[in-house]
Amino acid sequence: MSTIKDVAILAGVSFTTVSHVLNDTRPVSADARRRVLAAVDEIGYLPSAVARSLRKSETKIIGVLVPNVQNPFFAELVCGVEECCRLAGYSVFLCNSDNDPKRQQQYMRTLLEKRVDGLLLSSAGDDEALARIFKLASVPSVTVDRLVAGARADRVSVDNSQGASNAVKHLIDLGHRRIACISGPAEFEVARERVEGWRHALREAGIEVDEALVTASDFSSPGGYEAARRILRAQADRASSNPVTAIFASNDMMAIGALRAATELGLKLPQQLSIVGFDDIELSRYVFPALTTVGCGVRRLGAEAGRVLIARIENPAAAIKDVLLTPRLVLRESTAPPQLGMQG
Repeated sequence: MSTIKDVAILAGVSFTTVSHVLNDTRPVSADARRRVLAAVDEIGYLPSAVARSLRKSETKIIGVLVPNVQNPFFAELVCGVEECCRLAGYSVFLCNSDNDPKRQQQYMRTLLEKRVDGLLLSSAGDDEALARIFKLASVPSVTVDRLVAGARADRVSVDNSQGASNAVKHLIDLGHRRIACISGPAEFEVARERVEGWRHALREAGIEVDEALVTASDFSSPGGYEAARRILRAQADRASSNPVTAIFASNDMMAIGALRAATELGLKLPQQLSIVGFDDIELSRYVFPALTTVGCGVRRLGAEAGRVLIARIENPAAAIKDVLLTPRLVLRESTAPPQLGMQG
């Protein structure tokens, strides 16, 4: 590989002049700068990022750790983070914990060893060891979507309770009264908040909250599929005169699974069953029927998290931020008034 000395010899300048041009540390004549840059292009010289980081105590790298890159939500989230960071001059080092807390801890340590300038994390679940690592780390950090209990870090998230309440209120306004809820794992605060939003909308409308209508899943399409089958088969077995006519799924991936399950069981969507999701991922507009959902734009969420992290890097002493984005209802084809005779 070519070195900075090779550049200096080809450009006919000193080693220090090349360094000043590449690092913009001192004024250099226009002619010398032109010769240095031409030499860099000619021999394909690449400055050492490691050496630069040691000199400047920065790497211009952001570490991003997410629980599942196969989930379109996190793929879109990372796209938003990457675009924001790229425009600010940072590269992104992405790690996928695959919903494994142990792997999450290992990646956290790896990112810290790599001397990243900042960390952005969406947690794989409750993890006391992760919180301890956060406390020991002095690197600027932001948690996004999922809280890390005990971590001193900025947080960027969606108003989960309000968003869920708005989704369920939409169903109520359409005339639905028996509205089931497919929740995420109770260990996640985001899952608990969305179930509470479901409860709040029902109570506000004067509808009795039936906890038997809550079925837990794992934020995946297969999980939503199985949960919806349990809900719909249970009421079929009971031949209920007051059947469930709508399902609120706590994320779009589970809602997409529920759409499949309902279709397989012979239900007409949305006439016999309305389904609404949460997040507004890109895929939700392309399933059939297109999914009604709530969200603030996943890329926007990622971009906001990136902005908060960069601000933290630039001002480490600033007060901790808790940014809460307000989701909006996105009306599509998966919700409609219940068919005559099916209302409770």
